[in-house]
Amino acid sequence: MMRFWKRAAVLTAVGAFAITGVTGCSGTLDSDAVVATVGGEDITLGVANFYARMQQGMYETYYAGLMGTTAEDMWTQEYDGDSTYEQYTKEGLLETLENMYILSQHATDYDVSLTDDEKESIESAASNFSNDNTEESKEVVTGYQKNIEKFLELATIQTKMESAMKEGVDEEVSDDEAAQKSMDYVFFSYTTTDDSGNSTELTDDEKEALKTTAQDLADQVSGGEDFASAAENAGAEVQTATFDADSTSPDADLIAAADALENEGDVTAPVETDSGVYVAQLTSLLDREATDAEKENIVEQRRQDQYDSLLEDWREDAAIDVNERVWDKVDFIDQGITLISSEDEESSASDDTAETEQNEDASSEDGSGAESGTEENAE
Repeated sequence: MMRFWKRAAVLTAVGAFAITGVTGCSGTLDSDAVVATVGGEDITLGVANFYARMQQGMYETYYAGLMGTTAEDMWTQEYDGDSTYEQYTKEGLLETLENMYILSQHATDYDVSLTDDEKESIESAASNFSNDNTEESKEVVTGYQKNIEKFLELATIQTKMESAMKEGVDEEVSDDEAAQKSMDYVFFSYTTTDDSGNSTELTDDEKEALKTTAQDLADQVSGGEDFASAAENAGAEVQTATFDADSTSPDADLIAAADALENEGDVTAPVETDSGVYVAQLTSLLDREATDAEKENIVEQRRQDQYDSLLEDWREDAAIDVNERVWDKVDFIDQGITLISSEDEESSASDDTAETEQNEDASSEDGSGAESGTEENAE
């Protein structure tokens, strides 16, 4: 089991590694082999492999299950016709690592450096990781002091650089630029779902009846009836949304129809889609809360654009040379990685304690003594 205690703010990715799913012999990696050279600085296989294994563990622990597949099948599945998901992921990981080196090389441009406390935290985290794991486990993830320290230094500088590089953008945003409208709407679905979760599409006649219901609702509200009351009488649930002309949710055609309304209280005609029919009422031409939130989004996007533009320029100026033969030695398929959080470890410890107590109680009741139960738990 790999322990990686969080000693600095940047240490958010891992609580522990578990080495799993070995289907082949990966062999001993040469930590000093060069995966890539960025701006004259070498990215060693030791640092690259450690970072890649951290990310691999996150994917296998949290994402494979959500995708409904095993880790091995996830990595081998086709991504875009030209590569597997493993190849696509590794390409992105290496580019991110290259960017971390580039940011580090430009840190002096922004007077960014590591504080003594940060250096101490990084050294402590790397030391704890190294001390708490066997040589065999560390070998798999190249989890050695110098590799971990280098990665954590890069990650800490990246965080500080991102903040510094985003400063200085124009933070003034007008209401017109950020304006968000709001609406109430209902949706009449062309499918029904039974208690078992099975969906059935309506017949053509049922769809026509539903469109008539939607039209009646629009007519009633246009005639002055309360939208919520009319919707309840039609058996529909009212939902709310804020939007602008570029919004696409809950449906682009519905947004277009609602955005075309000129006055608060106006109602759209029924908007038919492949999946059902919408009817909406415009409730505000300028939703204050949503507009202010959009202003923050616009400013943050300006910051991100400035950061991305600077980094892109630096990448273009940096000489980047990748040694694919060395990078290919990092194989996700033959070597599995699972992340274990501290909460998982505490839960496991509690379960073990409870099991021991249960075995001891059972042994006392049948007169067999506690020794056999203790040996069982030890196994």
